[in-house]
Amino acid sequence: MTGGNGQPLPPGLRAHRATQAGPARWALSPRRASAAVAGALAAFLTIAGCAPTRFQPATPAAAAAPLSDEAFLDDLEHRTFSFFWDLADPQSHLIPDRWPTPSFSSIAAVGFGLNAYAIGAERGWVTREQAAERTLATLDGLLALPQGPQATGVAGDRGFFYHFLDVHTGLRFQTVELSTIDTTLLMAGVLLDGGYFDRDTPTERAIRERADRLYRRVDWAYFQESAPHPPRVSMGWRPEDGFIDYDWRGYNEASILYVLALGSPTHPVSADAWPAYTSTYVWGAFEGQEHLAFEPLFGHEYSHAWIDFRGIRDAFMRAKNSDYFENSRRATLAQRAYATRNPGGFAGYGPDVWGLSACDGPFDGVATVAGKSVEFKTYSARGAALTRIQDDGTLAPHATGGALPFASEVVLPALRAMRARWGEHVYGRYGFFDAFNPTLAQPRAVQMGAIVPGVGWFDGDYLGIDQGILLAMIENHRSGLLWRVMRSNPYVRRGLERAGFEGGWLAAR
Repeated sequence: MTGGNGQPLPPGLRAHRATQAGPARWALSPRRASAAVAGALAAFLTIAGCAPTRFQPATPAAAAAPLSDEAFLDDLEHRTFSFFWDLADPQSHLIPDRWPTPSFSSIAAVGFGLNAYAIGAERGWVTREQAAERTLATLDGLLALPQGPQATGVAGDRGFFYHFLDVHTGLRFQTVELSTIDTTLLMAGVLLDGGYFDRDTPTERAIRERADRLYRRVDWAYFQESAPHPPRVSMGWRPEDGFIDYDWRGYNEASILYVLALGSPTHPVSADAWPAYTSTYVWGAFEGQEHLAFEPLFGHEYSHAWIDFRGIRDAFMRAKNSDYFENSRRATLAQRAYATRNPGGFAGYGPDVWGLSACDGPFDGVATVAGKSVEFKTYSARGAALTRIQDDGTLAPHATGGALPFASEVVLPALRAMRARWGEHVYGRYGFFDAFNPTLAQPRAVQMGAIVPGVGWFDGDYLGIDQGILLAMIENHRSGLLWRVMRSNPYVRRGLERAGFEGGWLAAR
């Protein structure tokens, strides 16, 4: 396995990302434990006599009568919110990486969970007081977790957190990396709640203080100045062997990492970090759309969960007479056009069924589809762009739904079509399951999920970060809540301005 520059990945990274053959930016993105880790967990559960089975929703997934668009989104958003509200560990308040398969916690999913509490309060699904209490307990728990350079007995170091934590104790899971991007997504949720809970009550004052403390202690500069490739920011560090020899380059989900690192009042990175990052972009045409190349849709969505990029431009986008919001719209339309053309001949693809991103998959191996050999994967970063296509017919509803603010006219019909066509196989108690593959409709052995004969393969799990981006972007489409709160954050504004962004809402003081 090689990284973005064709270099071999570090041994520890290979162990945890055994099935992710993409660039290092995916391998260390906030995406998932490798299928090797998931497979080991499943094997343990099977031996223990408690192998996970497909979750059966407590309420009917498919409505008897058609819902209006607003009612459909309300149902989907409420179910997705409930994943975070129901499943946070009652003691640690950490969010599981996946469910119902037992798992560790993803620190990025905790950030998305913090988003969820503000959204739930705003929507009235929980009271503001309940949401504030849960938020404060989560922040207090994060601050109480031990930090330090040692390999065990800690949750992080220098304000950063390990990618995965034991969901009950909050301590490092196995030998995962201290992750700059996963900590970024956590901090984005922390700052979101610090801005949302703005009332003069003891609980909400405490939330603001804890949020500021958590963000201010993150030593972004260390991961720039001491890492192998400054001025770009390193992807991570491990106590066993130091910095990972990869940095955040090219267009991907790291835009928000650089903004928060530039905006820090205590440990900021230098201003040349942003042009160093953007200098490695790849711009070109794919499926009739000119935009920045990044294959999985999550890279076009994550930063937009918190930052309103509409109408604000850095030097790169000024030269293209565009902005990053329009860029994500074009990437969305290009993926839809790719699925409509369907060069791989996969079942189900079309203008209303599309969406490639990092997600679960059925098995690791080769099978024949439409007379061609196709390499199938379990968890993998699927995608399509001018730089590469990785597609085995596995679709991710969260990828489609995460593009709702960019192109609702094609996204909403797609979400509705998926639910209408595959019903309870793809839609359950917490909304859309993580992934499905209509091509695999004949019985065969799979490593994850299950095949419904004559229908397709369907995942049985929900994944925390995938639920998180779907929830955030539904709310941004419906109300702009997260964008509105974060536009008022002085750290976000400072980070954008240091990166050279101008115009739009940044021009309004």
